[in-house]
Amino acid sequence: MLTIIKNGEIYNPEYIGKKDILLVNDRVYLIKENININENDLLVKIIDADGDYVVPGFIDSHVHITGGGGEGGFHTRTPEIKFSDLIYAGITTVIGCLGTDGITRSGEDLLAKTRALKEEGISAYMYTGSYGFPVKTITGEIKKDIILINEILGIGEVAISDHRSSQPDIFQLEKAAAEARVGGILANKAGIINVHVGDGERKLDFLEEILEKTEIPRKQFIPTHINRNIDLLEKGVDYALKGGLVDFTTSSSNDFYDNKKTKPSNSLKYYLEKGININNITFTSDGQGSLPEFNEEGEYVGLKVGKVSSLFKEVKDAVLKKEIDLDKALKVITENPARNLELKNKGKLNEGKDADLVILDNKDLKIKTVIAKGQIMLEDNKLKQKGTFE
Repeated sequence: MLTIIKNGEIYNPEYIGKKDILLVNDRVYLIKENININENDLLVKIIDADGDYVVPGFIDSHVHITGGGGEGGFHTRTPEIKFSDLIYAGITTVIGCLGTDGITRSGEDLLAKTRALKEEGISAYMYTGSYGFPVKTITGEIKKDIILINEILGIGEVAISDHRSSQPDIFQLEKAAAEARVGGILANKAGIINVHVGDGERKLDFLEEILEKTEIPRKQFIPTHINRNIDLLEKGVDYALKGGLVDFTTSSSNDFYDNKKTKPSNSLKYYLEKGININNITFTSDGQGSLPEFNEEGEYVGLKVGKVSSLFKEVKDAVLKKEIDLDKALKVITENPARNLELKNKGKLNEGKDADLVILDNKDLKIKTVIAKGQIMLEDNKLKQKGTFE
């Protein structure tokens, strides 16, 4: 199947000019100023981008694809992700995870949903484990899961500094990180440790202590929810200035306003002003995750559900409201997560890479067209592919 996208302003995510893109099957085959193919000889799909922005497909590396939660009882278990929700959000690559509930939600179920999303047409991966320690795996060992199961990239989301965590000691976290790293090395994967950081006073102390006393590289950890509160956001500044990776959550149980530092678009601007390298920052949605609210006594008082649509909304706000250049803002949901997770064919629009891309309206950055692995999923805001039971 051949698809030509003509007259688009191409972001790689760096801006590379007005060019045409030829997609052959599931790969980007050619990018040049003018591509012409005799339509009478070949079956070719032509998409005229007409000056709109053509950008890499979005990567959301923290989504509860099988649902999450239950902090308010069984009836509060959140539903699994719908395929169309990912497509409408421009997400062409998703990484699934478990959270608080590692009992009624299982790694086997997560793997099945991951493979289902792949069969439906997007790229999907997962982490093994959940909040709890010792890390629950599918094969019985962290290393085995990473080495033997193609979809597993690392472990997560393991929880620290949170009243809902299993209160691991530092040795447990250290050993799990070491297992993930070795598994990643042997399988040629990232072996990443996705770390849920809660509201507790210890914040990032465990990570700093492990990094100080062991040989585990700082970039093996991706602490998420760093924009949870102002104190954690400030701790994250020091962590990132030392070369650490930090992840801002775009869904939240709190109502953030534009003047709050903890709104992801604001947090991004703040970190850049602090001199933090844009390459060390990512956004994730926490989609379908349970976003519970607790009072000062730790009692459950309410719950919302994370939305994957928040991922690009915050990137768009960073550009339109915070005046961050589009090429910079795009990095946090394209190139940066692809690099962190060692997804070598993702995150950039280069010849030979996977044909994952999004076309954005050049006036308001509205998502118009989504292509995943060369297949048109959304065209002119009309859904072309649905999930199996949608």
